[in-house]
Amino acid sequence: MKKSHSLFLFCSTLLLLFLFTGCTKNATLDPKHPVTLTMWHVYGEQVDSPMNRMIEEFNQTTGREKGILVNVTLMSNAYAIGDKLLKAQANTPGVPDMPDLFFCHITNAEKLGADTLLDWKEQFTEEEREQFVPAFVEDGIIGEKLSILPVSKSTYVLYLAGAPFARFSAATGVRKEDLSTWDGFFDAAEKYYNWSGGKPFCALDYLLRCVDLDAMEKGASNFYTKEGWYDLENAQWKASFMPFARALSKGHIVVSDLYSNTQVMTGEVIAGIGSTASILYYNDAITYPDGKSEPMDLQVLPMPKAAGKKFLVTQAGVGLCARKTTGQKTEAATVFAKWLTEAERNLSFCVETGYMPVRKDAFAKIKGHAFPSQGYQNLYNTLETINATATAVREPTNVHYYDKVHALYEALKKQQAGLAGKMHTEEEAQKRAEEIWALFCAIQ
Repeated sequence: MKKSHSLFLFCSTLLLLFLFTGCTKNATLDPKHPVTLTMWHVYGEQVDSPMNRMIEEFNQTTGREKGILVNVTLMSNAYAIGDKLLKAQANTPGVPDMPDLFFCHITNAEKLGADTLLDWKEQFTEEEREQFVPAFVEDGIIGEKLSILPVSKSTYVLYLAGAPFARFSAATGVRKEDLSTWDGFFDAAEKYYNWSGGKPFCALDYLLRCVDLDAMEKGASNFYTKEGWYDLENAQWKASFMPFARALSKGHIVVSDLYSNTQVMTGEVIAGIGSTASILYYNDAITYPDGKSEPMDLQVLPMPKAAGKKFLVTQAGVGLCARKTTGQKTEAATVFAKWLTEAERNLSFCVETGYMPVRKDAFAKIKGHAFPSQGYQNLYNTLETINATATAVREPTNVHYYDKVHALYEALKKQQAGLAGKMHTEEEAQKRAEEIWALFCAIQ
């Protein structure tokens, strides 16, 4: 009897000790016995990637102090990581173990299941969450859980080769301010085509997304079908598509070969609509096919918008997820996430990668930040304007959507090859624009 009573007291004491230590907020991390967090990320596949440098800094400072070691075990693109995450979760042979931290899109997180991921709402106080740009936070919510923490976001901007645009502006009177609306943009594109002897004005990386934003600004909604492609009966979306089709049919604009920065840097066009991350790939000079070159003087403007309408911009990019495992790893992941998204650090990291910062106070620090070039300064001044004046909207998430987009762009590139340098009547252009619409409708 006495033995049973003693055993009961011993077990009860152990249970209370376990509950006490398990619920004590800061009891899990120990600098003498560091916990390792494995990570998969998308920020450069080279060893010297901006994210790897950030992680090395964390491991040598806060990580060492707290007892946390972040270990990168995979670097790849978002599509590949999304695929591997699902296979890792299913314990697929030959796939690396599921990481503790990873960057992915909302669609990947939804497939993994919000219940398998940390809810960042439980790790960041309401006051801390309010420091983030609301639309960026909203983009990471599944149900009521904040499953994806915003770390960086990209959007689209209009890049201009400053030197040739200045000559064009002096000759025609077209100003940068005229490019703030699509009407002004298409007018400038036509004037440039005529002035230059038949050269396209602008290369677009994301033609359909430009149409989407214009249509949404003009009130269009529900223009995607349940299969994730376009509702061809949506009149407003078609009305937004046709001005782009007419400009394409005349050779005033082109779908980019791959990314528009290449065509700007070789003088094929003097403008490009592309991701903010394109800034990483712009050279300081334009090199023409004949070997001549001149300074780029890169100018960066917000995307054009529908005149008189609310300004909408796309938001793209992955966010940070943490897998639910132990209380110790939860605490470690939270320490790292808060360190990574501190305002000045967030801005510095985003400048290295060409992305938008995700915190309001990071945007506020743009004016005092030291940028590597005037082009970068111009980009982040523009992003500050975008943040203050535009509403960010989520991109389409259906993976098959992008397969169809690329099929359309490839078909358009074949058509546009013979248009440069030729004058086209309005009747010819309209006929060709209708053919472009028919081509779009055939992408199913």
